[in-house]
Amino acid sequence: MSSTLIRPELVRLGAAPASKAQAIREAGQLLAAAGHIDPAYVDSLLARENVANTYLGHGVAIPHGMIEHRHLIHSTAIAVLQVPGGIEWNPGQTVHLVFAIAAQSDEHLALLRRLTRLLQDEAALGRLFDTPHPADLLAALEQQAPAAAPAEQVADFAHGFDWVMDYPNGLHARPAQQWVETARRFAANVRVRKGEESGDGKNLIALLQLGIAHNETLHVSAEGPDAEALLAALKAVMSGLTAAEQEQADKAAKQQQAQARRALWQPAGKPLALDGIAASPGLTIGQLRVLKPSVLEVPDHPVLLGTGGDQLDAALAATRQELQDLAAATGKRMGATEAGIFRAQAELLNDTDLITLTCQLMVEGHGVAWAWHQAVSRLAERLAALGNPLLAARAADLRDVGLRVLDKLAPELGARRKPLDEGDNLIIAAADLTPSDTAALDPQRIIGLCTAQGGPSSHTAIIARTLGMPALVALGASLLDLPDGATAIVDGDSGRLYLNADEADLASARQWITRQQEAARNSAAAALAPATTQDGKRIEVAANANHPDQAAAAMKAGAEGVGLMRTEFLYLERDSAPSEDEQYQTYRGMLDALEGKPLIIRTLDIGGDKQVPYLNLPHEENPFLGVRGVRLLLRRPDLLEPQLRAIYRAASHGPLSIMFPMITSLEEVKALRAVCERIRQELAAPEVPLGIMVEVPAAVAMADQLAEHVDFFSIGTNDLTQYVLAIDRQHPELAREADALHPAVLRMIRQTVEGASRHNRWVGVCGGIAGDPLGAAILAGLGVQELSMSQRDIASVKAMLRRCSSGHLARLAADALRCPDVGAVRALAARLESVREEVEA
Repeated sequence: MSSTLIRPELVRLGAAPASKAQAIREAGQLLAAAGHIDPAYVDSLLARENVANTYLGHGVAIPHGMIEHRHLIHSTAIAVLQVPGGIEWNPGQTVHLVFAIAAQSDEHLALLRRLTRLLQDEAALGRLFDTPHPADLLAALEQQAPAAAPAEQVADFAHGFDWVMDYPNGLHARPAQQWVETARRFAANVRVRKGEESGDGKNLIALLQLGIAHNETLHVSAEGPDAEALLAALKAVMSGLTAAEQEQADKAAKQQQAQARRALWQPAGKPLALDGIAASPGLTIGQLRVLKPSVLEVPDHPVLLGTGGDQLDAALAATRQELQDLAAATGKRMGATEAGIFRAQAELLNDTDLITLTCQLMVEGHGVAWAWHQAVSRLAERLAALGNPLLAARAADLRDVGLRVLDKLAPELGARRKPLDEGDNLIIAAADLTPSDTAALDPQRIIGLCTAQGGPSSHTAIIARTLGMPALVALGASLLDLPDGATAIVDGDSGRLYLNADEADLASARQWITRQQEAARNSAAAALAPATTQDGKRIEVAANANHPDQAAAAMKAGAEGVGLMRTEFLYLERDSAPSEDEQYQTYRGMLDALEGKPLIIRTLDIGGDKQVPYLNLPHEENPFLGVRGVRLLLRRPDLLEPQLRAIYRAASHGPLSIMFPMITSLEEVKALRAVCERIRQELAAPEVPLGIMVEVPAAVAMADQLAEHVDFFSIGTNDLTQYVLAIDRQHPELAREADALHPAVLRMIRQTVEGASRHNRWVGVCGGIAGDPLGAAILAGLGVQELSMSQRDIASVKAMLRRCSSGHLARLAADALRCPDVGAVRALAARLESVREEVEA
């Protein structure tokens, strides 16, 4: 421990307090006399004893104040009160050394971790109980630091705001992770209260334990030097997630509706059927592999506390890296949503309650593996006991990540379930499956999943849907009594598991599967064909992709190029900006994956809802109206020029275009073109098309003039909608009203197309409505020539465009422009449905 935390004037030897309270007061007065705390903080030290046990063990106690009183701490320090005769702390607990802690931030984790090194030598510790020399204590404590127990929240802090939870599924791990990450960027303490319960805003499990449901009112408060900045940033993140959470919920509802409309296979006979909940659609026949639950017995092998602490640190670090790698690999293979599952799991490893409880169990004399397993089990049980299916699923995540750490601490236990290494056409039946289990499955051998527990919104169900693997959940405990090796039929549409089907039913199911596979092949083949209307008009359909693997997957899904590469992903989740060479390799990788198809690279678009801490950008009251997009790039040539050099170096490897975001004036365009031309000449690089994002009304109004100086427009309908309607898309109450199909936004798009046509420039759209069949139809009818979207939307958009004639699309767009509101525009979807029925007839 640094000598600045404990100095001679903070050590009192030979004390003989009459009571525990007097001992705490004496230690606190040492801190107050030295100027580290306000005298009122002594009462906070006493108050803590009413809500937490600060006895650490082996004759040592660590009193510390309430979290809401940290503003009374002037500087972090620790006072030591030696009580040779001992004082009863709690019944059966005698204390000889009192460490009174005044910690301004989360230093208690490190302090507790270091103090365990001293406690490993009881003989040396005993000598400190009655030494007459302060130097003995200081020497023993050098590089050793005590820590506070986990803080509990009682009252609101001085600064705060109310917020209504408008995420349809309430607060679950992925958004909670982003709350926590945001709060931890600031020194201030933050509390989230729901009714009478509160949780530390920097602690993921504490937030999840609140069980925050849709429409519940929260009070978020903070205390500290940057409390107001923390609250502003946190509120922006909380509200900013609303649209994505609502979009996910809407998408899930649409999937459920589509699934409900699907024709279901019906057995003619009477096979044994177990009813569960459909978690991932499809029908499959395979061999049942029943995985019996096993009780994990973790031996309690105490080790020296310092050794155990080192082992825990190493295991946590290795697991964080493992989850980071898994998230990256999952993101490339499946997508950002699935990758977020493992990033949220990694955040669980930073939980203060989890680490502190593990350390306390080790101090009590337990082994590190046993202590970790117990801490995980206890916290997971708390989450599971809340009665909320989403939070119960997060308990499964905690156990999952806990097993990863345990596997590092005690690899001989084989704590994590090993992948099945034999058998094909297997249907896994288990009590539950962790996300790690599911992500590790080989879909070539494992063709279906069934679990006794779980829910359709669990992370395992999400991964199963991504893998295209039929899955059922909540089948009940009788699932595990089924015979291993039996032939089973999983119906992920009806939610049923069939056994003992006769040959007629098996043949019927195989025919059904064959028809479904043929329909899927036809759909995939159709997705590869161009989007050409009934009368021969071609609309280019591209994909939004940020990584070479995503680009390759998009090509397989039918994309005709990448219409938007968001380069900010290269700058996020790291500590420094990517080098020119790193960017060049990524852009070249994108071109290689596209195999000659076009790539549009959008330059760095930071600001607004996307912040990068290491860029040290100034705080702005309204970042959406501040220095973002090209406004930032033109002020930061250290960001703009390396990126342009990387892009021009890559230009010789395939067709690419450069697109600049947040353009508002002709002066910006001219300045950017000049920089591009200078760099191009320096590198002797080929010329490439230069385009701009049309995202603000100013660019729309100037479209005819801007078109003279650029090669193409791409309309970002998400931002354009925000600025046209004057609705912050992160606003908790208004975000859902920011609909890009608003007639005002559609009129802006028409004006942009008209302005571009005066100079024969093409116009694309890379905003959210491009992937909505109705939105895509209206955009095509307005004259938009390129649509860029998520790869999952390509097939449905292409199919819709092929069913229509250019006349149909033009009339649909004209009617949309005349609509009085968004509701009337969305009601036009019935017209598309009638076209589909007419074509199919």
